[in-house]
Amino acid sequence: MMKFTKQNFFFLIGGMIIYVVDIGVDFWVASGYFCQGQYSWSILILCFRGLSSVITQIFSYEWFKNDWEGTDTGKLKLVFLVHLFHCGIFIRYWFALKYGCQAAFKQTSSRGASEADPSNFIQKQAIDAVTDINMLRVFKTFLETTPQLFLQIYILMEHGKTHFYQYAAIMMSFCGISLSMVDYQISLRKSLPDKVEFLVLSKFMYLFYKLLTITSWILSISLITLLSVRISVILLLFLWICGFTWTLKQHTTFCKSKKMEYLYRTVVGIILIFSFFNIKGRRTKVCISIYYATHTVVTLVILFVYMFWKPSIIKEICFTIVSILTISSLVLGIIFLVVYYSHFHPTIYCRPQAYSDEVDGVAGQKVRVKIGRFHNFLMQ
Repeated sequence: MMKFTKQNFFFLIGGMIIYVVDIGVDFWVASGYFCQGQYSWSILILCFRGLSSVITQIFSYEWFKNDWEGTDTGKLKLVFLVHLFHCGIFIRYWFALKYGCQAAFKQTSSRGASEADPSNFIQKQAIDAVTDINMLRVFKTFLETTPQLFLQIYILMEHGKTHFYQYAAIMMSFCGISLSMVDYQISLRKSLPDKVEFLVLSKFMYLFYKLLTITSWILSISLITLLSVRISVILLLFLWICGFTWTLKQHTTFCKSKKMEYLYRTVVGIILIFSFFNIKGRRTKVCISIYYATHTVVTLVILFVYMFWKPSIIKEICFTIVSILTISSLVLGIIFLVVYYSHFHPTIYCRPQAYSDEVDGVAGQKVRVKIGRFHNFLMQ
């Protein structure tokens, strides 16, 4: 099992600070639009925030219920009340800081010790607590941060008028997307016994691959929204249906109840609108190729539509800049993707015996390892 280090602890504190600042920036931006009389933008921002908060609270409470099954019901009632007031993430941060402090500063973990060993148990508690938080941050990223980034870019392109809080919102969105992507992948690999940790270069390759492909796609959607909001909504709805259908065919087993599993698949469908990930931990070379090939084709089609539908707009410098950014970020993102999977993915640089998909219940396995819900959600 990998160790929860002091560096991880300080990153956890930083993540909590960014989470709080992000909430403040959201309300600042919403109030700014409201004061300008742009009520629709203000309401949309608050809707993104509210939707992501409701869904993350539901998942957080369900995980507490699953983890505390058979324990004191009084605790669960208190936790339910906290989640009802949309403060569940702060309970999780409290547990993560508590276990993380013990694991990083007070405990020493020995590799040969069993999971029942007190020091290793604290390490596992800390890693699991952080993984829970980062999973919820992934949900928040694609339910609120990414749609809000798209909205802010669309407003800038549509109206041209800029305010400091708009740039603040865009910067916070980029920071939120970057941190949630990398942090979740790192903590996931720490929490699973059959995974190895990222190298530093691997983290950067993964970050640039995700960030650049998402940026290109958001710019593409913004362009088509400028042409027609109706077409944009139809495209996004079609992509969500495709993503949701794919998750149904994958027969995911992330949640214990059927209702929660369908909610999970709904969220996955939304995430798949913006970025690809492997939800079953299987090799997905064909799927990921189809996914980004489709994004490339749609992006090129959008740019060609502009040329034939609104040729006059091509002369505008704004369109030229956005087009160059869209194409360049897509090309660079695909390059980073190929380089990452060719040279920097953990399956490439680790030893075969250290990386295996065989976990619990394998014939001949000497030590049975208890695996949690996150073995069923493997972002790639």
